[in-house]
Amino acid sequence: MKLRFHTVDVFTRTRFGGNPLAVVLDADGLTSEEMQMVAREFNYSETSFVLRPKDDRHTAHVRIFTPTVEVPFAGHPNVGTAYVLAAMEEAGPVEEFVFEEAAGLVRAQILREEGEVDQVQLTAPQPLSVGRSIAPESVAACLSLSEADIALGLHQPSIASVGLPFIIAEIATREALQRAKPDLSAFSAILPADGADAIYLYCRELREDDGTVDFTARMFAPFDGLPEDPATGSATAAACALIASLTGGMPRHFQVAQGIDMQRPSLLSVAVVDRDTVRIGGACVPVMSGTLSV
Repeated sequence: MKLRFHTVDVFTRTRFGGNPLAVVLDADGLTSEEMQMVAREFNYSETSFVLRPKDDRHTAHVRIFTPTVEVPFAGHPNVGTAYVLAAMEEAGPVEEFVFEEAAGLVRAQILREEGEVDQVQLTAPQPLSVGRSIAPESVAACLSLSEADIALGLHQPSIASVGLPFIIAEIATREALQRAKPDLSAFSAILPADGADAIYLYCRELREDDGTVDFTARMFAPFDGLPEDPATGSATAAACALIASLTGGMPRHFQVAQGIDMQRPSLLSVAVVDRDTVRIGGACVPVMSGTLSV
């Protein structure tokens, strides 16, 4: 079986920045096991597979795999998949795609400049949900930090989701954010928890070279084969929705930098319309196209 694929760098306008994604087209003939093997072969943070929709009113059924597991929803695979399909324009200049995914329907709006695909903005498939808090000392241990490095002024480290749950933790200083690294034994002691097996950490203290963003972030998911992710749309959307809900500011717009310390700078835009509607978007850059033999 030979299948077309494209790779793109997501949440960036610079090739070899952002978060790389492989998009495998016409993947209906693949089994789940084969999809997992293909994702492991690409070894990106995620690989998406485009299948025929179950409902003809929708664009496609999309399945998303990390190198080790299938996930019900993720941000950068949806942005990148929509970009690839829009850039191909086999169905003409479509303005919105609707993807069927395990977490629900994902709507991806295509934003164009002078007729060319400029950005993709997707709507998270679920409203913000906030689960239980996690002890700051336990989260600090997972990040090889001290408890004093965890900021508690706005919220305790908590499980939050708009389609995929994460532990969301604020870090007190930019220096501590840069110093963080995952401790696998500490991760194993508290995760997975209520569907979350990853930690998203963000810091509102900025350096001059961070640019005009609201905060910078990192994400560790060692159980998913992701020691660190360069840009995490689903977690960023959940974190922004959580912050907006706690500060009473809706609608609210955020610009978030991620991947800085990985030398894969990424810029994610989030619009928290209300507790039920969170949109995340960004630009993409095409990198490779080819044929996959299975």
